[in-house]
Formats: sequence, structure tokens, C-alpha cells
Amino acid sequence: MKRAADGSTSNIELEVESGKDTTVQLKGQIDVDSSPDVRDRLRAILLKDPPPHSVSVDLAGVTSIEASGIATLVESLKVARDRGIRFYLQGHGSVLQLFESAGLLALFDLNVEVKGAS
Repeated sequence: MKRAADGSTSNIELEVESGKDTTVQLKGQIDVDSSPDVRDRLRAILLKDPPPHSVSVDLAGVTSIEASGIATLVESLKVARDRGIRFYLQGHGSVLQLFESAGLLALFDLNVEVKGAS
């Protein structure tokens, strides 16, 4: 398994554990300034050849998310589905509850345990 950290200067830290199943850990704020970094990183992962079997985005370290961040994750889900990649959200707390209350959590693959979303 390979780990890589993002050296960007935006409000978000990205750490990637790649392999057949890839995990992306996000820490910080996903806002209009940082969502392009998240989008670019997720697209690079999803468009790899060969593609990963699954991508799990861990939102446990995300302190807040704006509409641009939500759009980025939904857009990444579409790319994943187009390529036959399972795309999961995981974590706990208010960010995941926002996805649930907006009716968006059901769009994402759910066979990974999602803590804090009921």
C-alpha cells in the first residue's frame, strides 16, 4: 500500500493510501478555495489505469464543507460509476449527517460501515 500526502496550500489536507482499494483522507475545510484541489486529486485517482477497485473518501477530519465540496464529491461519484469503480463516503459527525439530511448519502455506495450516519 502506498501513502502520499498533498503539499498544497489550500484549507484541506489530503492523504492517499493507494492500492487495489484506495482511501482518501481529507482534513480541514472543503470550500470554494480547496474544492478544486480535492476534485483534481480525486479525478487523478479515478482516471488511473488500471483503475482502483474502490475509492473510499474519509470525511472524519473535515471540519466544514460548502456546496462546492458537495458538488465535487457528487461529480467524483459520477466519474467512478462511469469507470465501474465503487465510491464510498465514510466518517462521522456533522459533515456526513449533512449528506444524509440532504438525501445525498444514499447515492454513494454504502456497504462500508458509515459511522455517525443512521
